[in-house]
Amino acid sequence: MTKKMIVRADDLGYSEAVNLGIAKTVHEGLINNVGFMVNMPTSQAGYDLIKDADIDLGLHVVICQGRPLTDATKIPSITAENGEFKASKVYRTAKNDFVNLDEVVLEIEAQYQRFVEIVGRKPDYFESHAVVSDNLIKGLQIVADRHQLNFLKFLWDDQPITLHGKKLYMYMESMSDNYDPYQTLKKAASAEYDDGYAMMVNHPGYLDWYILTHSSLTVPRTHEVAMLTDPKMKQWLLEHEIELIRYSQI
Repeated sequence: MTKKMIVRADDLGYSEAVNLGIAKTVHEGLINNVGFMVNMPTSQAGYDLIKDADIDLGLHVVICQGRPLTDATKIPSITAENGEFKASKVYRTAKNDFVNLDEVVLEIEAQYQRFVEIVGRKPDYFESHAVVSDNLIKGLQIVADRHQLNFLKFLWDDQPITLHGKKLYMYMESMSDNYDPYQTLKKAASAEYDDGYAMMVNHPGYLDWYILTHSSLTVPRTHEVAMLTDPKMKQWLLEHEIELIRYSQI
């Protein structure tokens, strides 16, 4: 009997090299769900690489990388003096949630509108990038409700995400020591869930100067490209009757 699971790639738009890696996993590999960062200089170029692919494209909301789409003076709680977003380490080391709800809603809405402008339709799903903040989650929910979006509400407490009554059990181990994406995918694919599906979140990509100087996740991105485009991995999934589904199929 066929078992279903989700395999997703985040960070389209992050950099030129990341775009190329993700495009390879879409056109030559296993990826059929992609999270799109729309605020970066390389966002449009990334979209152009995959725009004709038969995939689900989600809005990967960002408040810790690059420049905001909103005037930075209107959202001071999430921007630095240089007009860019505060870095992810600022959020990680903060003792309190400094994100202003009204301000973050402005930026989330702007990113939603930019997605629609680039892609020409609503995102297939809606989630966020690398920040722990209650007000960010609240802001995402507000914008999701406003536009009736499929919000993947990630609460950072190992609880599954719920979408259309199904639970999605996340596997994201790229920051772990001795990370092996082959083993992570096999582990996720082998898990048994009566109420939903396993979901492996990847960040595939190649490396360029921007990523090396702006992201703490580097070499594992290339390892994920290799795994996701490896014919042996595709064959393993076939032999074990694993079907990789899209969020829109849930």
